[in-house]
Amino acid sequence: MDDFRRIDLNLLLTLHALLSEQHVSRAAVRLHRSQPAVSHALAQLREIFSDPLLVRRGGRLHLSSRAQALREPLEQALEQLHGLLGSPRFEPSRARRTFRLAMSDYGARVVLPGLMRLLRAEAPEIDLVVSQGSREAMLGQLIDGEVDLALGVFPELPSEVQVQVLFEESFVCLADRQTLPPRGGLALDRWLARPHVLVAVRPGIDNEIDLALQALGERRRIALTLPHWGVAQGLIIGTDLVLTVARRSLAGTRLEPGLRCFEPPLAIAPFGFTQAWHSRREGDAGHRWLRERIRTLCEADQAQE
Repeated sequence: MDDFRRIDLNLLLTLHALLSEQHVSRAAVRLHRSQPAVSHALAQLREIFSDPLLVRRGGRLHLSSRAQALREPLEQALEQLHGLLGSPRFEPSRARRTFRLAMSDYGARVVLPGLMRLLRAEAPEIDLVVSQGSREAMLGQLIDGEVDLALGVFPELPSEVQVQVLFEESFVCLADRQTLPPRGGLALDRWLARPHVLVAVRPGIDNEIDLALQALGERRRIALTLPHWGVAQGLIIGTDLVLTVARRSLAGTRLEPGLRCFEPPLAIAPFGFTQAWHSRREGDAGHRWLRERIRTLCEADQAQE
């Protein structure tokens, strides 16, 4: 009973964050508290449970046996409390908060302009920190608690990551118009004979275009791999290079003079562009509001096409 009197809901929430993140700094970010305050709470929890809870090995913190045993009952207890108290109300016009988002150059081009206009109008004190990474890196950041939301294409997801499809996307090709027939695009044999530009954060990763080619027993020559879309158009002007990109990459931008769009000469499966988050964010009303606004924005853009 004495130990029960010494622990309150804030300490339980801190314990939950520490056991989930296994990192004091990330737990502090998750709780919107300072790192010294979370370190102090950890010291209290260690005294209450007479256990270190987090043990440093190999430069990282790991859960003790007692901490491992606490995870499931603590999760259940907090879920019951959440059901009892109801979801906290989130008022975007008054909220002061920073969300950490991970997305590719493509995702930033498609989502960020509308999202920033919406935030400035509805939630002017909400800030965003955007990072870029490969699919694998973004999922790792979600699991480690380094980002709140990742936007991209995630064919395989760990069980603790939730996902929502925002829209389906297809592909279009670009080339210098002087290297194309007067009308139309390129037949497959001529398309394969040309060197190609690939926009990818990391080379050597399977993408939808090359997977479609593999299914035909074909492959293309990648003469240039770029991590971002921004300079890709300018690089193919005056060359025989072909660029195949997601169609929305061109939305809202002026095509460089001298370039022409044409349909790919092979069937490339469309892909779902998604937002992904860790299940630990499910009870976060602010996080839920942000996801809903992003979904609504993408649906509105799709309806205008």
